[in-house]
Amino acid sequence: MKRILVDQNDITQVAVDEVPSEPLADGQARLRIARFALTANNVTYAATGFVIGYWHFFPSGITGQGIVPVWGFAEVVETRSDLVTVGERLYGFYPLAEELVIAPTKEGEAVILDAAPHRAKLPPVYNRYVRSAPKSATQEGLQSLLQPLLATSYLLSDWLQDNSFFDAEQVVVGSASSKTGLGLCKFLAELSPRPVRVVGLTSSGNKPFVAAEAGCDAVMSYDDIETLEKCPSVYVDMAGNAEVKARLHSHLGDQLRHSSAVGTSHWDQFQPKQKLAGPKPQFFFAPSQIEKRRADWGPGEIERRISAAWKRIAADAESWLTLREHAGLEAAVPVYTALAKGQAAPGDGHVVVI
Repeated sequence: MKRILVDQNDITQVAVDEVPSEPLADGQARLRIARFALTANNVTYAATGFVIGYWHFFPSGITGQGIVPVWGFAEVVETRSDLVTVGERLYGFYPLAEELVIAPTKEGEAVILDAAPHRAKLPPVYNRYVRSAPKSATQEGLQSLLQPLLATSYLLSDWLQDNSFFDAEQVVVGSASSKTGLGLCKFLAELSPRPVRVVGLTSSGNKPFVAAEAGCDAVMSYDDIETLEKCPSVYVDMAGNAEVKARLHSHLGDQLRHSSAVGTSHWDQFQPKQKLAGPKPQFFFAPSQIEKRRADWGPGEIERRISAAWKRIAADAESWLTLREHAGLEAAVPVYTALAKGQAAPGDGHVVVI
């Protein structure tokens, strides 16, 4: 089995590795990974691998080398479990590799959980695998790309509403050209009447893209942070760029009601310990909002709303997303490297087929 290893001390360094496929024990199933997406979200998984725990999902067994998780589809090719059958297609959280062995347990008719011991204490949302009806390659590609990112976007929008926008008048979305940032802007733009002013913050090169697609009230480049209106604000940071964060905190000061850290795609400009004006940034962890809403609304309702929401935003994806398909696991190496180095175009959506 081939897999891609990432240097945990320098996440731009990757290598293709090959190990024997492990034999199945009773109750296990082997999934052949067929299609997955690569986005800046995967860079965040690597950058926060120790802090958040993403390296623990698919341990490599090699000190200093990690396997980055991806979202996509796999097919059951061998099973010693009565809960799945050979040929079934499952959507979920996979290693950057050719296969995964899971220990299926049942969660309703459409969902199974991986009960592998090393995943028992990890967030359940990442351990769920959904049975998939037949889909086209494009449909699988869009789901792999957009469902996890737009789910986070929707949960951010829901969380902001749940907290009455922290009594702010404007929400500043950092790295608004990222798919998660763009999705948040789009979900906030749906609210009518709009409760807050939405400002998309991005690079000067990506400003036209965000202005055309995000539905923001205003789009500003990082160069213009000091001209941002000083009023009660929330900052949602998708990139983790320390310089941008420091400038924005300094400019808004006490007017900043809340600062949320979501992603670290600008991992090379990330400083976990910063002395900042205004409130201390707090990490937004999407599974926590899912668990809160499960308690508020009952099992299944937040999942239903997320599903409807991401499909609604994805319905016009052809206008703002170019699907780019790559063949073979090895093809993931240059795609991941470009994402880790910040060299990927915001309108491209990369899907690897193996």
